[in-house]
Amino acid sequence: MTHFSLRRARQGGEEEQGIFVDNGQVTVFVVLIAVAVVMFAGLVVDGGLALAAKVRALGEAQEAARSGAQAIDLVAYRDTGTVRLVPPEAHRRARAYLASTGDTGTVTATPTRITVTVTAHQRTQLLGLLGVESLTVTASGTAHPVHGVEGPER
Repeated sequence: MTHFSLRRARQGGEEEQGIFVDNGQVTVFVVLIAVAVVMFAGLVVDGGLALAAKVRALGEAQEAARSGAQAIDLVAYRDTGTVRLVPPEAHRRARAYLASTGDTGTVTATPTRITVTVTAHQRTQLLGLLGVESLTVTASGTAHPVHGVEGPER
């Protein structure tokens, strides 16, 4: 009879002589909580790094677009006062700026505007433990040529 009650105490997860028998259920719970904590910390740390990479990519895209927007068609400006871009030259200038910073992206240039999209890859710190090796962020910047600057743009 003693053998039967001892066996029943172990199966039911009851306390016997000050020792709690749990059949491994607490271990699974602790592992799940540990994984959840690592995931949450990974989202916080790697999310912050991805946000910083996005801000940097946005700055680089805007600067590349500004660089391309300096390719003004001087012949048209001198003849008619029309301020417009020379798209191949604007494209070349923006690409040269991206190459100087080591960024990759796309450039679209028209006579009225230039748009640069920068793609950056941020390596993860903690999410790599869960199989996410890097995060990809993109940002775009657009610029257009203007005749003189009178104040902030609307």
